[in-house]
Amino acid sequence: MSRSISRPAKSGDRSDLPAESVAHLCKALGHPARMVIIDYLKANNDCVCGRIVEQLPLAQSTVSQHLKILKDSGLIQDTSEGSARRYCLNRPLMTRLKHSLAELLQT
Repeated sequence: MSRSISRPAKSGDRSDLPAESVAHLCKALGHPARMVIIDYLKANNDCVCGRIVEQLPLAQSTVSQHLKILKDSGLIQDTSEGSARRYCLNRPLMTRLKHSLAELLQT
């Protein structure tokens, strides 16, 4: 099954994602803590792990697990800054997901 959920491309923009990718990304977003993390990164562009931990009533190790799931899905990216990790949204992928979901949910 390799159906795509897509919208018409504009000026060379290819925003369709295969249905399997949309499902995988939605699964990665399928926990309230991960939604808080995404929302926080959306507002703060990039951030060290400790700041993200402060946003949630969870242990650092639990937040790290949620960050790993989001990173493995491709929704967030990280960079090394000394011993700290900085996280940011993968904005192009988020845009593609937004358009794919909008197409799917259009009535």
